[in-house]
Amino acid sequence: MKFRQYKKIVMFVSDIGIIFLSYFLSALLIHDFSLPGGDGNGFYGYVLVISLIYESVFCFFRLYGSLWTVAGYYDYMNIVLANLMAAGLAAIYDFIILKGALSLPLIIIAGGGILLGTLGNRMFFRIYRRLLYEKKNVKGANPSRRKNILLVGAGEASALIIKEIRNHPELAMNIAGLVDDSEFKQHARISGHKVLGKVKDIPFVVKEYGVDEIFLAIPSATHEERRIILDVAKTTPAKLKTLPGVYEMVDKGLSIKSIRDVEISDLLGRKEIHLNNEKISEYIEGKTVLVTGGGGSIGSELCRQIAALHPKQLIIVDIYENNAYAIENELKRNHPKLNLLVLIASVRDKRKINWIFDAHRPETVFHAAAHKHVPLMETSPEEAIKNNVFGTLNVSEAAHKYEAEKFILISTDKAVNPTNIMGASKRLCEMIVQTMDATSEKTDYVAVRFGNVLGSNGSVIPLFKEQIRNGGPVTLTHKDIVRYFMTIPEAVQLVLQAGSYAQGGEIFVLDMGDPVRIYDLAENLIRLSGYEPHNEIQIRITGLRPGEKLYEELLMAEEGLESTPNELIFVGRPNGFDKEGLKKTLEQLEKDVHDEQISGDMLKEIIHGIVPTYKPDLKKNEHSAV
Repeated sequence: MKFRQYKKIVMFVSDIGIIFLSYFLSALLIHDFSLPGGDGNGFYGYVLVISLIYESVFCFFRLYGSLWTVAGYYDYMNIVLANLMAAGLAAIYDFIILKGALSLPLIIIAGGGILLGTLGNRMFFRIYRRLLYEKKNVKGANPSRRKNILLVGAGEASALIIKEIRNHPELAMNIAGLVDDSEFKQHARISGHKVLGKVKDIPFVVKEYGVDEIFLAIPSATHEERRIILDVAKTTPAKLKTLPGVYEMVDKGLSIKSIRDVEISDLLGRKEIHLNNEKISEYIEGKTVLVTGGGGSIGSELCRQIAALHPKQLIIVDIYENNAYAIENELKRNHPKLNLLVLIASVRDKRKINWIFDAHRPETVFHAAAHKHVPLMETSPEEAIKNNVFGTLNVSEAAHKYEAEKFILISTDKAVNPTNIMGASKRLCEMIVQTMDATSEKTDYVAVRFGNVLGSNGSVIPLFKEQIRNGGPVTLTHKDIVRYFMTIPEAVQLVLQAGSYAQGGEIFVLDMGDPVRIYDLAENLIRLSGYEPHNEIQIRITGLRPGEKLYEELLMAEEGLESTPNELIFVGRPNGFDKEGLKKTLEQLEKDVHDEQISGDMLKEIIHGIVPTYKPDLKKNEHSAV
């Protein structure tokens, strides 16, 4: 018989014993060491019935089904309520059936004894189980291999982590102590462990107590608060780990598995995003939504978030079948009721794009398909034009022809005063979108512009991580280069919100927070990986690549800036290009891009004539990898 089944039987029998003993002792106390009910046999009969009452109530409250090794407030309140109800029923039984033979004082005193006895009974099993479990798991453990853990935050999350570590001795973790900025908590003890200081004292505590790992255990902390704490913690040799945010913990709960390594995104300290989900649902829920480039990093996240908003149908278009297959399987697994259609097609194929729009009539279109890698497009500028410019033209014209309600272009900060052909092609895409909006009565065309996203295809972060795994060096192009960064889910959330504000012709600009110096980012990533920059992992400067800027701009000088209901989204209304003449310009450009006599540099000069803010780099540079 398993321990848990054995425990239930023993607990049931011992509860009956507690009931009999409580009534027996209470009767002796109330009746001067004599039992009510005549010769005493009547008394035992009364108590037997009351025992059945108590046990029936206990079973009703499922007191024998609770796992008392992890009992909490709810379980203890359940015992109290069960005892109160059982005592009340016992009093009714005495008053109606026994005509007061036992007396109310006896029932009250006995009831108190039973409450204390049943609580104590369960505490005994909890302590016994804990001692048995720890004895079993500690055998053979090597104390010298235990990790010393420092918890940041002396709240409920830390108390739960301590409890988890105690419940899992096989983890070989030892709590060195806690730190918390609250004056009230200084030198206090949380579950037996002392608060050793404040956040600023982390370096001293790590050194003094030989801390191996630091756990950030404040789920409710804002991004800025987390960044400040992590900025202090990362100066130590200890490995950093963190709990998920409070909303994720509500969904998934807290366990030792919740603790994850600190990522570079945790150090960015971005503002919390507040969305108007009702406004977003107006153009997503119940609509047919099409996402081009739906298998890419931005496109796939768009699909994930759109799927959660209950569209009538989600259509994913992508030329790369592996990415499309991956997001299809993920969405089917996570949203089995989603009406999903995945199509392999190139946005360059005008006939196929028109067929898709004719067959499915999407009402909302997110155009994320594009070539984005700057150095690769510098060596193949015609591909940037074919895919980005004419791909956008094909999809935007189909949206107009088949009367989609909204067309949302995913643009980039590199479109502002571009120095590379990729940025220039995206600026030309924005011009196409604004021209289409001026001519279309049914469709609202907008663009959403933002900077780099962490973890996207071509992002510097995965490259740095790979270089660190290989022992270095980490290579970057310039010591002073800066970029704006945002996580992919953040960017997509704001894209969806910006789409809800669209009236037509706007270029929405996302607040990317403070610019990040890539050199500092590389150092932080090396530290987060457990190495010392410049000592264990070197950083090497390779020089700026063709078309690369030291910094990116999010807004052209002539655009102006207007606020929206969301403080992280702004809107610019650029002017200064000939919308009427753009169509003829594009017709000529399409001929030029297929003309074998026109070189890459000549094509860049042509694009400069269309996008005056583009300053092409026509030097013959060697193309080095980052």
